[in-house]
Amino acid sequence: MKIIKTIAALKMLLEPLKRAQQKIALVPTMGALHKGHVSLIAMAKKQADLVVCSIFVNPTQFTDTKDLEKYPRPLEHDIQQLEEAGCDVVFMPSVEEMYPQPETWQINLGAAEFLLEGEFRKGHYQGVTQIVKKLFDAVEPDLAFFGQKDFQQVLMIEKMVEHFNLEVKIVSCPIIRENDGLAMSSRNIHLTAADHEHALVLSKSLEYVRNNFKSKAIEELVSEAKTMINAEPGVALDYFTIVNGETLLPETDKNAPYLVALVAAKVGETRLIDNMLLH
Repeated sequence: MKIIKTIAALKMLLEPLKRAQQKIALVPTMGALHKGHVSLIAMAKKQADLVVCSIFVNPTQFTDTKDLEKYPRPLEHDIQQLEEAGCDVVFMPSVEEMYPQPETWQINLGAAEFLLEGEFRKGHYQGVTQIVKKLFDAVEPDLAFFGQKDFQQVLMIEKMVEHFNLEVKIVSCPIIRENDGLAMSSRNIHLTAADHEHALVLSKSLEYVRNNFKSKAIEELVSEAKTMINAEPGVALDYFTIVNGETLLPETDKNAPYLVALVAAKVGETRLIDNMLLH
């Protein structure tokens, strides 16, 4: 496994592979890797000849500087995880490498940018698409793999790809969960044992909705899920909603073709998100 720190070195490494028409996959991460990230590497290995994993904690997508400061950075652990997963190249640029000079970034991501996470973290998806475009420019991948847990993020990246007419296929991969149902997240490291127990209400509420989807109206399911979460100590609900998976607008028609239940809440001091596809 090669570790590369500059865009120039990365391009030099990948150029002969591109000339040989080998398929290149990119798995963008901010580090603090867990089994969810490892599953992305595994899926990428099945569909590409070479897998590049980037580790970069991107400052432009953090709306809270304290959140940026406390974001976990267990680099040695991450490198070991990637070696064991069979990753080919790790791209670990500095902030100066990715942002050599001040720049502005504002693209039209559609109305969905301002809903759900966009409402709670204003400007977040501009920062996400800004860095993902830079990574796409550096790697020029054929495929890029993202986790379904960040459902809205995948949608925004697809909008960015459409905006620039990029030739990269976006692959959304299933959520990987702990044995108790909690969606794996780099932020879970901040949960106390009690927080972890309380956080299980998020996946339980989603399971409840899925299990009762055929027998109850959407409005009733949303109301009951919110009641479940609000009754859990130490959990402050930001939203629970069932939406059209393309527009992120609330949906009440159970026969709509693409329905997703999404939830976000603060558990103790840690904000968590989760979702479940209903169709």
